[in-house]
Amino acid sequence: GVLAHLEALEARAHALALRQEAAEQHEEELAGLRAKAQELRLRRDRLRAQVELQQQQLLGNEGVAPSAEPDAAQRSARAVLEWKTRSVQDLLQLFYLTGLSGKRTKHGACFCLSTAYEGTYLGCFYVDVTVRPQVRIRRHSVPAFIPLQQLAARHLPADLKRFLSVLSDHLNAYVGRRYQADQLQERFSSHLGGTVQRNSLCNVLAFSYNTSGRSESFPFSARLLYGDPCRSLPTEAVVLC
Repeated sequence: GVLAHLEALEARAHALALRQEAAEQHEEELAGLRAKAQELRLRRDRLRAQVELQQQQLLGNEGVAPSAEPDAAQRSARAVLEWKTRSVQDLLQLFYLTGLSGKRTKHGACFCLSTAYEGTYLGCFYVDVTVRPQVRIRRHSVPAFIPLQQLAARHLPADLKRFLSVLSDHLNAYVGRRYQADQLQERFSSHLGGTVQRNSLCNVLAFSYNTSGRSESFPFSARLLYGDPCRSLPTEAVVLC
């Protein structure tokens, strides 16, 4: 009996080491992806600063141009308009690299916020923004439990970039929590006692599961709380046996 118990412990230790190695490898890959995302954000910010600087220089040159030549002034104004159009298109392309894309509309712009969790694409949401007479949300497909109006009141009038960034954090965290709950239910249903209980925002998860020993089974109940709405990992876990 002692030898069999030692063999079981060795097998369990070996399996644990394999899982730990896989987890470390996964963390390294995730760190690499985060570094790449940060690099793309920095590159986006540098390009945006260059675009703004060149636009200011072009507008400054326009201001000192002689007014005696209307044709030249019209051509210069058209060049400024084309430059602004290209700048907007370039910014939309840069947004796309970080999960944000959009297109111009007759009212303003329609933005698409793509969501993913650890490299798995999980869908997208749309926000249609109008700019006249003031910047406001015209239509959207954001779920009702995401505090869209509060975020818009706080960030949208002054900083559209900040508004889209914070909204993207909320949406990615929500779909990440939902995806993990779905995976838990699908992949470990044989160990779960019933279904995973969750609310609409998926920031409270409750479930029960069994862990079997050599001669008996131990029932557990778990409750996961997500205190940060912009994170996809729990901030508190309560486990009872």
